[in-house]
Amino acid sequence: MLDEKKLIHNLKQPSTREAAYYTLVGLYKERLYWNIRGIVKDHDDTDDVLQNTFIKVYKNIQNFKGESKLYTWLYRISTNEAINSINKKAKRLQISSQELQKKAIDNLKTDVYFQGDSFELLLQKAITTLPNKQQQVFRMKYFEKHTFEELSEILDTSVGGLKSSYHIAVKKIKQFLKTNETFY
Repeated sequence: MLDEKKLIHNLKQPSTREAAYYTLVGLYKERLYWNIRGIVKDHDDTDDVLQNTFIKVYKNIQNFKGESKLYTWLYRISTNEAINSINKKAKRLQISSQELQKKAIDNLKTDVYFQGDSFELLLQKAITTLPNKQQQVFRMKYFEKHTFEELSEILDTSVGGLKSSYHIAVKKIKQFLKTNETFY
């Protein structure tokens, strides 16, 4: 079992920082990859955002106060980096971030890393119709199986508010799927 306090301590010490950093990457790389991938959709963009996330963590570990779990802090950083990436790319392409997400979903059909079927694509389209906060809550609860208590800690939002966001998201997604059921 990993001693998180020891890992954090080692990350902050110059003599143990590099080894601790490799441990950190090994422990959290996959979970953060899938969080980011759920937001940006594209494998290559996900890799770039993941790398930026770990660089930001490396540069800012001294600022981590331990008021939350280390994974919670990493998750927030990766989410913010993913959203920033989408916004920058959308601005560069002169389209909205929602349009960019729709294009990314259309590109999933030809993505060798995507193993979903037509229903999965439709579900991804439904998710992009949600406001960003509802998208995030839905993905974290439905795909990543976080509890509402974990979501509350990660997103710094009340359990009641998260439950409400999730149920509204589910309702909207069901309506979208019902309206578009002929496509799958």
